Amino acid sequence: MANDKTPIKLIKGVYVNRELSWIKFNLRVLEQAADEDTPVLERGKFLSIFTSNLDEFFMVRMGSLYNEAKMHPDACDNKTKLTFGMQLKAIAERTPRLYEMREHVFTHLKRDLSEAGINILTYDQLSEGRKDELKAQFNARVLPLLSPMVIDAKHPLLRFENLRCYMLYKLKKNDHTMIGVMEFSDKLDTVYRFSGGKKFSFITMEEVIRNLGYLAFPGYTATSSIMIRVTRNADIETYVEDADMEYNNDFSQYMKSQVETRLVQNAVRLEVYGESKSLMKFVTEALGIEENLIYKVRSNFSFKYLFSLSRRIDKELAARLTYTPFKPKISERLAKAPSMIDEVRKKDILLRYPFESMEPLIKLLNECADRKDCIAIKITIYRLADHSRIVEALKRASENGIDVTVVIELCARFDEENNLYFAGQLHEAGCNIIYGMENYKVHSKIISIVFSDEDGGISYITHLGTGNYNESTAKQYTDLNIITADRAIGEDGAAFFRNVSISNVDGEYSRLQIAPKYFKQKILECLDNEIAKAKAGKKGLFIGKMNSLTDKVIIDKLIEASCAGVNIKLIIRGICCFLPGKAGKTENISVISIVGRFLEHSRIYCFGEGKERVMYISSADLMTRNTDRRVEIATPVLDKDIENEIYKMLEIMLSDNVNARRLLPDGTYERVESENGERIDSQDYFLKHV
Repeated sequence: MANDKTPIKLIKGVYVNRELSWIKFNLRVLEQAADEDTPVLERGKFLSIFTSNLDEFFMVRMGSLYNEAKMHPDACDNKTKLTFGMQLKAIAERTPRLYEMREHVFTHLKRDLSEAGINILTYDQLSEGRKDELKAQFNARVLPLLSPMVIDAKHPLLRFENLRCYMLYKLKKNDHTMIGVMEFSDKLDTVYRFSGGKKFSFITMEEVIRNLGYLAFPGYTATSSIMIRVTRNADIETYVEDADMEYNNDFSQYMKSQVETRLVQNAVRLEVYGESKSLMKFVTEALGIEENLIYKVRSNFSFKYLFSLSRRIDKELAARLTYTPFKPKISERLAKAPSMIDEVRKKDILLRYPFESMEPLIKLLNECADRKDCIAIKITIYRLADHSRIVEALKRASENGIDVTVVIELCARFDEENNLYFAGQLHEAGCNIIYGMENYKVHSKIISIVFSDEDGGISYITHLGTGNYNESTAKQYTDLNIITADRAIGEDGAAFFRNVSISNVDGEYSRLQIAPKYFKQKILECLDNEIAKAKAGKKGLFIGKMNSLTDKVIIDKLIEASCAGVNIKLIIRGICCFLPGKAGKTENISVISIVGRFLEHSRIYCFGEGKERVMYISSADLMTRNTDRRVEIATPVLDKDIENEIYKMLEIMLSDNVNARRLLPDGTYERVESENGERIDSQDYFLKHV
């Protein structure tokens, strides 16, 4: 085991630690914030995304490692053979560098914003006139929303809530010294815009309160102060048995109680602005946090305000400093179709978000809601938009007498409360509600629509996708959707919902590949077929696109395929737990990551070429959590025109030399350079040509 001074290695042979790979992904997001080819206000959004990603990483991944280290101190990662405690220590060692890099990027971003006509100012940069203006605004609009308190016998220490900012002061009054604490209110705006001037000038609320917050303690002298933000463990475990025992089989009430625990679980990170030994001693003792989980911040804790700048400045200036707006398209075929039902029955439909609109799917659901021959609509829901037209269509269908069943996953991390709300709305409208499937998350994306004819015959329309039924993210995430009237898939879809309703993971299907029982096995089987081709002297080929790849069984099969001569091309946006290009192991594997304007979210698994090509789209990444611990669906692409269209998309993504980064054998990522000087931005291409 490494001693305290020896850095823990997170790469062992061909395997890469999952947490290290995630950090490298988030650095690719930060790279977008530094890329001067990206519009400057969009760069600010990438900086904010980098920060919110890091917040979630500590809440979820570091929280999970903390829990595992307590419960299983000797257990090891199956790839790098590191204990959970060693992984915690290794990531904590690397985190200060992330803060340094973020500050460096922010410094350059502020410079470029200023050159474009937008100033983000510190208090020390203000003129005396602006300081007076700010103080007046603080007294009128900020001070009434602050809740200062002193820590003494009558004012016990409050709990520092997750991701909430607090000011701490060492206060002196006469001969008494005490500690003052002030919590930030959610009602406060994130920035203040100054009046006048040639440029749009802002100061963040964090900066305002750091410099004027002492005014909330009249009669006291603040001798020192710090601003802090605590990150708490958000890795909550949910078990059906606990709901059965404690909440009379009401899983929704159980989930409400579990979500509330996030506010008070153990601290996994403390961020600090300012210096004060005595205040730091007070905070660290109150939190019981280890020193290596304390990080100094030099600018902001949150950069969410950068998302709002375009709405706070002149529209013409904002237009020059942001991406060109686009409107998701509707194909001429679907725009002119009088009936979506009839159109699907003629030929399968492919929808490519965000380049194409979700409108045809919503139109289909609304049409079904009014059809007397539609007898059932069944859907899986993982994440929804705040104002969901999907939900409205389902409610109307139920109110019109259609049997509507909604499998709504209450364990969708950070969307639990939203899903609880919609479950209540749908239940009130008469829909049948199922809260997932025993101790498996239902992450599948499927709608099964059942029709009956006058003779009692049954027909189906089935929607299968790679992303959520969320109208908001459908404009930001790249996802693929197939709507089909294929009878075998329709029968599989109906069987899927029957099996979910009785918690049966062993159901039989003819075409759909369902995790946890069949999906991984099908991937391995298809890879074995390509291995057999290569060994027979034919060309073996696998092209995969996914968010992350962590499943060691699949990784080892890819290594076997590479050694057999199979050509493997992977597009992995996020985590990749092995190294390509290693002699004798992975020399036939290439890996690129695309991070751009839209979040790459589609999962595509393509085996072979030509007439022998087999292609699946799926809700599942090749992660152990997806393959073994979730209910996922992969559907074969049956329509050859659609298959060819998706394959063309893969070819263009593999040619990307603007947003793509290539994973090298040493674990670093490098820009993909143009071979002939032609810039290929795959996302921009799809905006123009889909």
